[in-house]
Amino acid sequence: MNFKHLIAFTLAFIFILNGCNNNSVKKPEKEPAEKSSVPNQEKKVALVDTLLQKQEKKVVPIDTLAFGKKLHALANGDTTGLWPNHLRSYPLAGAVLPFKRIVAYYGNLYSKKMGILGEYPPKELWKRLNVEVNKWEKADPTTPVQPAIHYIAAVAQGIPMKDGKYCKRMPAIQIDSALEIAKMGNAIVFLDIQVAQSNLQHEVPLLEKYLKMPNVHLAIDPEFSMKEGKIPGRKIGTMDASDINYCSEYLTKLVKENNLSPKILIVHRFTQGMVKNYKNIKLHPEVQIVMNMDGWGEPVLKYSTYNRYIYREPVQFTGFKLFYKNDLKKPPHRMLTPPELMKLKPQPIYIQYQ
Repeated sequence: MNFKHLIAFTLAFIFILNGCNNNSVKKPEKEPAEKSSVPNQEKKVALVDTLLQKQEKKVVPIDTLAFGKKLHALANGDTTGLWPNHLRSYPLAGAVLPFKRIVAYYGNLYSKKMGILGEYPPKELWKRLNVEVNKWEKADPTTPVQPAIHYIAAVAQGIPMKDGKYCKRMPAIQIDSALEIAKMGNAIVFLDIQVAQSNLQHEVPLLEKYLKMPNVHLAIDPEFSMKEGKIPGRKIGTMDASDINYCSEYLTKLVKENNLSPKILIVHRFTQGMVKNYKNIKLHPEVQIVMNMDGWGEPVLKYSTYNRYIYREPVQFTGFKLFYKNDLKKPPHRMLTPPELMKLKPQPIYIQYQ
């Protein structure tokens, strides 16, 4: 039975029920039916309204013309055939990318060394983030900016935790605090996972109650995926396309079951070995994948890393990470600017500040 038949059947059922109530041969001496039948009828009408609303949301098409036009704009005149990436599917309606550029602050509320998110109190944090948002709006007036809070919810450790997995999971009170900070500026939230010696199959479901929220998305960091049992931080880790596909399929299921807009999946990368078999990464209309250039250093090094591992191995969308401190360590001792990054092919649609 398709959806239209279901609606027709439900309406017919309400009509018959009303007819039965109106044509009853015998009325009870006391009239409890009058008290109960109206609420029952209202419940059934409300059910139909809910079903119609859900169907209406599902059938709203994405503007495919605007989507394609934006992809070509992001390709920034590339003529190699790599960009714009071959379109394998259109996203569901409500997709953030590529219609908005995400500008995110990254870190952990427990640590000042892991990123700017842990360095300042919320009001000061938002003052600084809004400065970056304004810079990007000026650099690309055609693309609205969506601010984001990118919170590391599972942190790789140099020592084993109680389960021996070298992965410290943040308590709910800390994740909730990140969500509250996001509300201050109408930001979306990314929960970042560093699996260490654990795995995504164990760690991702632990965050499901958050990932069911419309404004919460997922990020994974292959740098700290220690498949060979090494200690995090001593060797750069790796993930396979199958790991990324697991996350994408998990998010797809949540989107379908909870009638959500598309989720975004951020994958960090700055070496060849961090992501294996990229051609096997599967795309779904329910999930938008961003390959994020996560390396730090002087501009020439960052350009090279982006070209080698993001530009040459296209998946879907691209991101670029900027470090307030590490990018300044070597000459010319400065971060790249929004106008400079707008010259990249393709232009990054996700910008992360650490």
